[in-house]
Amino acid sequence: MRTDAVIPEPGRQIHTYDELSQEQADEVSTLLAEAAAVDGTQAVSEQGRLQLRGGKREGVRHLLLTVGGELTGYAQLEDTDPVEAPAAELVVHPSLRGRGHGRALGNALLAASGKRLRVWAHGGKSAARHLAQVLGLTLFRELRQMRRPLTSASEISEPVFPPGVTVRTFVPGQDDAAWLAVNAAAFAHHPEQGSLTQRDLDDRMNESWFDPQGFFLAERDGQLVGFHWTKVHAAEQLGEVYVVGVRPDAQGGGLGKALTGIGLRHLAAQRLPTAMLYVDADNKAAVTVYERLGFTTHEVDLMYRTES
Repeated sequence: MRTDAVIPEPGRQIHTYDELSQEQADEVSTLLAEAAAVDGTQAVSEQGRLQLRGGKREGVRHLLLTVGGELTGYAQLEDTDPVEAPAAELVVHPSLRGRGHGRALGNALLAASGKRLRVWAHGGKSAARHLAQVLGLTLFRELRQMRRPLTSASEISEPVFPPGVTVRTFVPGQDDAAWLAVNAAAFAHHPEQGSLTQRDLDDRMNESWFDPQGFFLAERDGQLVGFHWTKVHAAEQLGEVYVVGVRPDAQGGGLGKALTGIGLRHLAAQRLPTAMLYVDADNKAAVTVYERLGFTTHEVDLMYRTES
């Protein structure tokens, strides 16, 4: 299904789709890549990029801004959180900025969400901050990207696991359900991560970067109690602490720190020069743990929202 909204500037149109064709998804991917090459960061998150393909996804809409039939801007609106306002990400081609296209997309998002909206500004660029102000949005969340050098595995302390805990790597098809359950429990307060489904897991396992040997599971008495999923960004030569989770009843005993350590040693053993991770700025406990592990803030992603 497609709904159209024509913005009253010559040649500019915004079309809203429930799903994209292969050709449209390819065009959007090209636009995102060209913007990232200029901006130094992706305008749309990994989850958003995965949602470009694979057919319709409940609660997800795609807004394509064209000028004279040429794709100029893109926005994605996701309305899947039962409590929070719909979340959006948007981008305008770098060579066509400063012409009101971002504002047009922002206004279309406000209209589509009933003026109840959250918007990410990845990298916290000044233009994105200005657009948020123009749209009447206020800052309410800061997500930090932190980094540290990786020299060698031997320079990262040997992890010490709580008594009775053993560690092995993830087996696709065997560990899916158990991992999804622990992930949901560990991130019940974090809907973006905690709401991942089998389809979301499959999407990631189908990506070229997926390596089960870098996906560590901690077990006690045969039950999964925590995990550390690492990710390698080969082109950037970055190793990522992709996600570390501990089941609530296993928290507070040093398991998270030990899992982080085993993942960092794995990344260092692959001769990657730098490790990175994302953490909410207001998660003081986690920020402190990562700072003690040698991480410092590299850049920030900012989320803005309407007052209502």
